[in-house]
Amino acid sequence: MRKLVYYIAVTLDGRIAGPGGEYDFFPAGDEQQSTAYSAWVNTLYPETVPTAYRAAAGLADAPHRYFDTVVMGLGTYRDPLDRGITSPYAHLRQYVVSSTLDTDVDPAVTVVPGDPLALVRELKREEGTGLHVWLCGGGKLAGALLPEIDELVVKHYPVVAGAGIPAFDGAFDPTVFDVAERTAFPNGVTLTRLARR
Repeated sequence: MRKLVYYIAVTLDGRIAGPGGEYDFFPAGDEQQSTAYSAWVNTLYPETVPTAYRAAAGLADAPHRYFDTVVMGLGTYRDPLDRGITSPYAHLRQYVVSSTLDTDVDPAVTVVPGDPLALVRELKREEGTGLHVWLCGGGKLAGALLPEIDELVVKHYPVVAGAGIPAFDGAFDPTVFDVAERTAFPNGVTLTRLARR
Protein backbone atom coordinates (compact mmCIF):
# COMPACT_ATOMS: atom_id res chain seq x y z
CA MET A 1 0.00 0.00 0.00
CA ARG A 2 1.13 3.53 -0.72
CA LYS A 3 2.24 5.72 2.18
CA LEU A 4 1.17 9.20 3.16
CA VAL A 5 4.40 11.06 3.95
CA TYR A 6 4.44 14.43 5.67
CA TYR A 7 7.62 16.05 4.32
CA ILE A 8 8.02 19.42 5.96
CA ALA A 9 10.44 22.03 7.27
CA VAL A 10 10.00 23.06 10.91
CA THR A 11 11.53 25.45 13.39
CA LEU A 12 12.87 24.34 16.76
CA ASP A 13 9.50 25.25 18.28
CA GLY A 14 7.54 23.21 15.74
CA ARG A 15 6.38 25.95 13.34
CA ILE A 16 6.17 25.40 9.59
CA ALA A 17 5.64 29.11 8.87
CA GLY A 18 5.25 32.42 10.64
CA PRO A 19 1.89 33.92 11.67
CA GLY A 20 1.37 35.35 8.17
CA GLY A 21 2.49 32.21 6.37
CA GLU A 22 6.05 33.52 5.90
CA TYR A 23 8.89 31.04 5.61
CA ASP A 24 11.76 33.23 4.42
CA PHE A 25 13.26 33.32 7.93
CA PHE A 26 14.46 29.69 7.83
CA PRO A 27 18.29 29.93 7.89
CA ALA A 28 20.06 28.17 5.04
CA GLY A 29 23.69 28.78 6.04
CA ASP A 30 26.32 30.32 3.81
CA GLU A 31 26.22 29.84 0.03
CA GLN A 32 28.37 26.72 0.03
CA GLN A 33 26.40 25.11 2.87
CA SER A 34 23.06 26.02 1.28
CA THR A 35 24.09 24.64 -2.12
CA ALA A 36 25.35 21.35 -0.68
CA TYR A 37 22.25 20.90 1.49
CA SER A 38 19.84 21.68 -1.36
CA ALA A 39 21.65 19.33 -3.74
CA TRP A 40 21.52 16.47 -1.22
CA VAL A 41 17.81 16.94 -0.41
CA ASN A 42 16.84 17.50 -4.05
CA THR A 43 18.59 14.28 -5.05
CA LEU A 44 16.68 12.37 -2.39
CA TYR A 45 13.27 13.98 -3.01
CA PRO A 46 13.46 15.65 -6.46
CA GLU A 47 9.71 15.79 -6.91
CA THR A 48 9.30 18.17 -3.96
CA VAL A 49 10.94 21.00 -5.90
CA PRO A 50 8.21 23.21 -7.42
CA THR A 51 7.89 22.94 -11.19
CA ALA A 52 9.00 26.56 -11.75
CA TYR A 53 12.37 25.85 -10.08
CA ARG A 54 13.12 22.37 -11.38
CA ALA A 55 15.16 23.43 -14.41
CA ALA A 56 17.34 25.79 -12.36
CA ALA A 57 17.92 22.97 -9.86
CA GLY A 58 18.94 20.60 -12.66
CA LEU A 59 15.80 18.52 -12.16
CA ALA A 60 13.79 19.34 -15.30
CA ASP A 61 13.79 15.73 -16.48
CA ALA A 62 14.47 14.03 -13.15
CA PRO A 63 12.34 10.94 -12.63
CA HIS A 64 10.14 10.64 -9.58
CA ARG A 65 11.95 8.78 -6.82
CA TYR A 66 9.48 8.81 -3.95
CA PHE A 67 6.24 10.70 -4.73
CA ASP A 68 3.82 10.96 -7.64
CA THR A 69 1.03 12.80 -5.83
CA VAL A 70 0.89 15.89 -3.59
CA VAL A 71 -1.84 16.88 -1.13
CA MET A 72 -1.95 20.35 0.41
CA GLY A 73 -4.30 22.67 2.26
CA LEU A 74 -5.43 26.06 1.03
CA GLY A 75 -2.93 27.86 3.27
CA THR A 76 -0.05 26.08 1.52
CA TYR A 77 -1.58 26.55 -1.94
CA ARG A 78 -2.31 30.23 -1.29
CA ASP A 79 1.36 31.31 -1.58
CA PRO A 80 1.87 30.18 -5.20
CA LEU A 81 -1.70 31.14 -6.08
CA ASP A 82 -1.12 34.71 -4.90
CA ARG A 83 1.91 34.82 -7.22
CA GLY A 84 -0.19 33.69 -10.19
CA ILE A 85 0.98 30.07 -10.10
CA THR A 86 -2.10 27.86 -10.20
CA SER A 87 -0.23 24.58 -10.74
CA PRO A 88 2.85 24.67 -8.47
CA TYR A 89 3.67 20.96 -8.83
CA ALA A 90 2.62 20.32 -12.43
CA HIS A 91 4.92 17.28 -12.54
CA LEU A 92 2.76 15.59 -9.83
CA ARG A 93 -0.93 14.88 -9.40
CA GLN A 94 -2.08 17.79 -7.22
CA TYR A 95 -4.89 17.87 -4.67
CA VAL A 96 -5.87 20.93 -2.67
CA VAL A 97 -8.19 20.39 0.29
CA SER A 98 -10.45 23.43 0.61
CA SER A 99 -14.14 24.14 1.09
CA THR A 100 -13.79 27.72 -0.22
CA LEU A 101 -11.53 27.48 -3.29
CA ASP A 102 -13.07 27.39 -6.78
CA THR A 103 -13.01 23.82 -8.07
CA ASP A 104 -11.90 25.00 -11.53
CA VAL A 105 -8.82 26.96 -10.42
CA ASP A 106 -6.60 24.92 -12.79
CA PRO A 107 -7.26 21.75 -14.83
CA ALA A 108 -4.14 20.14 -13.29
CA VAL A 109 -5.33 20.73 -9.71
CA THR A 110 -8.12 18.76 -8.07
CA VAL A 111 -9.87 20.75 -5.35
CA VAL A 112 -11.33 18.52 -2.65
CA PRO A 113 -14.03 20.32 -0.66
CA GLY A 114 -14.92 17.32 1.48
CA ASP A 115 -13.30 14.83 3.81
CA PRO A 116 -9.48 14.76 3.44
CA LEU A 117 -9.30 11.39 5.22
CA ALA A 118 -11.49 9.78 2.53
CA LEU A 119 -9.30 11.31 -0.19
CA VAL A 120 -6.07 10.03 1.35
CA ARG A 121 -7.46 6.57 2.01
CA GLU A 122 -8.49 6.34 -1.64
CA LEU A 123 -5.06 7.54 -2.84
CA LYS A 124 -3.27 5.06 -0.57
CA ARG A 125 -5.31 2.16 -1.98
CA GLU A 126 -4.19 2.87 -5.56
CA GLU A 127 -2.06 0.12 -7.00
CA GLY A 128 0.70 -0.03 -9.53
CA THR A 129 2.51 3.25 -8.97
CA GLY A 130 5.14 2.13 -6.47
CA LEU A 131 5.34 5.75 -5.31
CA HIS A 132 3.86 7.57 -2.35
CA VAL A 133 1.64 10.54 -1.51
CA TRP A 134 3.32 13.71 -0.25
CA LEU A 135 1.51 15.81 2.33
CA CYS A 136 3.26 19.15 1.91
CA GLY A 137 1.16 21.20 4.34
CA GLY A 138 -0.35 22.77 6.23
CA GLY A 139 -0.71 22.28 9.93
CA LYS A 140 -4.51 22.02 10.07
CA LEU A 141 -4.57 19.47 7.27
CA ALA A 142 -1.74 17.50 8.92
CA GLY A 143 -3.72 17.46 12.16
CA ALA A 144 -6.79 16.14 10.34
CA LEU A 145 -4.75 13.51 8.47
CA LEU A 146 -2.64 12.34 11.42
CA PRO A 147 -4.45 8.94 11.55
CA GLU A 148 -3.28 8.25 7.98
CA ILE A 149 0.29 9.62 8.12
CA ASP A 150 2.68 6.69 7.75
CA GLU A 151 5.96 8.55 7.67
CA LEU A 152 7.39 11.93 8.59
CA VAL A 153 10.38 13.54 6.88
CA VAL A 154 11.18 16.53 9.05
CA LYS A 155 13.77 19.15 8.22
CA HIS A 156 14.56 20.85 11.56
CA TYR A 157 16.02 24.33 11.14
CA PRO A 158 18.05 25.99 13.91
CA VAL A 159 15.62 28.86 14.52
CA VAL A 160 12.81 29.58 16.99
CA ALA A 161 9.80 31.31 15.40
CA GLY A 162 8.01 32.18 18.64
CA ALA A 163 4.64 32.14 16.89
CA GLY A 164 3.21 30.87 13.66
CA ILE A 165 1.62 27.86 12.03
CA PRO A 166 2.26 24.63 13.95
CA ALA A 167 3.33 21.47 12.14
CA PHE A 168 0.19 19.79 13.50
CA ASP A 169 -2.93 21.71 14.47
CA GLY A 170 -5.59 19.34 15.70
CA ALA A 171 -7.03 17.50 18.65
CA PHE A 172 -4.85 16.01 21.38
CA ASP A 173 -3.87 12.65 19.92
CA PRO A 174 -0.44 11.34 21.00
CA THR A 175 0.94 9.33 18.08
CA VAL A 176 4.34 7.64 18.32
CA PHE A 177 6.80 7.51 15.43
CA ASP A 178 10.18 5.78 15.45
CA VAL A 179 13.31 7.41 14.06
CA ALA A 180 14.42 5.50 10.95
CA GLU A 181 17.34 7.74 10.03
CA ARG A 182 18.79 11.15 10.80
CA THR A 183 21.27 13.29 8.89
CA ALA A 184 22.87 16.50 10.16
CA PHE A 185 24.18 19.18 7.81
CA PRO A 186 26.87 21.87 8.32
CA ASN A 187 24.21 24.61 7.95
CA GLY A 188 22.59 23.39 11.18
CA VAL A 189 19.65 21.60 9.56
CA THR A 190 18.82 18.08 10.68
CA LEU A 191 16.72 15.85 8.43
CA THR A 192 14.93 13.06 10.26
CA ARG A 193 12.83 10.32 8.71
CA LEU A 194 10.35 8.72 11.11
CA ALA A 195 7.97 5.80 10.64
CA ARG A 196 4.68 5.25 12.42
CA ARG A 197 5.08 2.67 15.17
